[in-house]
Amino acid sequence: MDYLTTARHGAHQTLDVMVVGEALIDVVTASHDRVEHPGGSPANVAYGLGRLGVTTGLLTAIAPDARGNAIENHLHSAGVILLPGSKSLTRTASATATLAPDGSAMYDFDISWDLAPTAPAYFPKILHTGSIATFLSPGASAVKALLEQAHRQCMITYDPNIRPALLGSHAEAKAIFEELVALTDVVKLSDEDARWLYPLKSLDETAAHILGLGTGLTIITKGAEGSHFTTAAANISIPAVKSKVADTIGAGDSYMSALILGFLTRGTEGFAPAVLEQLGHTAAAAAAITVQRPGANPPTLEELKVAIEAHATAHYAGA
Repeated sequence: MDYLTTARHGAHQTLDVMVVGEALIDVVTASHDRVEHPGGSPANVAYGLGRLGVTTGLLTAIAPDARGNAIENHLHSAGVILLPGSKSLTRTASATATLAPDGSAMYDFDISWDLAPTAPAYFPKILHTGSIATFLSPGASAVKALLEQAHRQCMITYDPNIRPALLGSHAEAKAIFEELVALTDVVKLSDEDARWLYPLKSLDETAAHILGLGTGLTIITKGAEGSHFTTAAANISIPAVKSKVADTIGAGDSYMSALILGFLTRGTEGFAPAVLEQLGHTAAAAAAITVQRPGANPPTLEELKVAIEAHATAHYAGA
């Protein structure tokens, strides 16, 4: 089966982005409320890309059960294609998120991850992966094999989205991460991820270390403190967009989706400072929209355009 060309609306369409990783049901508990909705970092990135108008396919592992059907319908609502082989489990995974008063979330997982070996006939413009899918056996080995096939065939973006409760030892997790970094073009991680992986390094030292492993661009996000883009030739800080926070679920994934959109639409190849500035501001705007509303609810392309224009107008007026 060719995973990258599939029938949609009666016509064959080539994917711009292939996302590989877990899809699950987020069970959100806050006070006495309990709400279920589709989630999982890679699935959120794919959904966010679909909302931004990017032709996207998700290769995942769900079950043909009620929760799996809810995930599939959710993805389809954004135009995301669930790729063949994705309905391979007997029970769809879940993650219970308990919200603190400040909107931050603590997670408890019920997940198994297995992925059949895949051999796409060709690759999209960008392949994105990350999170639990790159660490949890047995599926992690299939993800790594896919990256080894895709390496140098397309751009590869990676967000480790560290979940310590699901990882083995720190040494094992760091070794897996570093092996994958060598197969990537872009690594995006949060400051919490960076400090967990490299507790003895500053964020700048961690960014430089990750570059040394072979990737071309390291991005460290720092929540309300913005984000930092590092290449061999540039170090650029991007401020966060101030916003009222409902919760932080999916903010990093919305940021990643907007980054990938930026890589697809940038006017020049490479990571020139002007390109990085534009990428960073676009991604920050997407994350700010997401934190203003409950759950992993990323912006549409129109919402993102309006937010960017408003930010530019405010910046110009204040200049």
